[in-house]
Amino acid sequence: MRVLLVSFLLTLLSFAVSLLLGILGTVIAGGLRNVHPDMTVAYRHVALPTAAGIAVVALIAMTIVEVRNFRQAKALTAIARASR
Repeated sequence: MRVLLVSFLLTLLSFAVSLLLGILGTVIAGGLRNVHPDMTVAYRHVALPTAAGIAVVALIAMTIVEVRNFRQAKALTAIARASR
């Protein structure tokens, strides 16, 4: 459950940050070209692909971390039980 929750939160955070950067980039590019910026570009071509990529990476990374924590806790429990 923790894996999914942290992955979801990291995905939301990455979407927000990449959307902010995409909007800023779109506004700057529109200002330099003297055209009205199309904000859908920031959503479709910047924020959504970035968030999807980070979601996959976060899911894999959190799964690895949780498996390591589980194995470490299991080993420490076995050591504690053997030392009694």
